Amino acid sequence: MLGRLDNYFSNQETALKLRGYRQEILGSNIANADTPNYKARDIDFKAAFNAARAGNTPATLQATNTRHLQPTNTVDLFAPSLQYRNEQQPSIDGNTVDMNTEMREFTDNAIRYQAAVTFMTRRIESMKTALTGQ
Repeated sequence: MLGRLDNYFSNQETALKLRGYRQEILGSNIANADTPNYKARDIDFKAAFNAARAGNTPATLQATNTRHLQPTNTVDLFAPSLQYRNEQQPSIDGNTVDMNTEMREFTDNAIRYQAAVTFMTRRIESMKTALTGQ
């Protein structure tokens, strides 16, 4: 029963975690807009979401002792591969942050995060209605 509930909410949970992580990355880009040689970063949300849903696992680590820990069979949602954003307008100090792009992506991600929260709320409400009949 608990597994079914977990599956019922897993897509929204994954989307919320990835959107929250992406918001931190975009906020970091905005905060470092004046830092020399800072390279703007981002994640490919679609690829990270699909990898999390498919349950792609990182390769097992080489262990020289049986007590060494191995990664779990899940994708680490808080460490999808970061990519560097291509610069659109070269900067003299080597910074690749374009504030227009970053603010657009930040706003778009915030709206999509709010949509994911709304979807999660509606799923919870529909589950509550199914359980209580009200």
